[in-house]
Amino acid sequence: MAKLYSKQTLASTKMLPKKETISFILNYSRALNIVKVGSMNFEIIAN
Repeated sequence: MAKLYSKQTLASTKMLPKKETISFILNYSRALNIVKVGSMNFEIIAN
């Protein structure tokens, strides 16, 4: 067990998101609308 924790890890691989993921997040943020009414916030997704 001690050997497992003392091992140094190799250089981590760079993880990049897919184009579909970026597109989904951007489209979601464009469609999201937050309306404040009094002390409450309403999140509306416009499709």
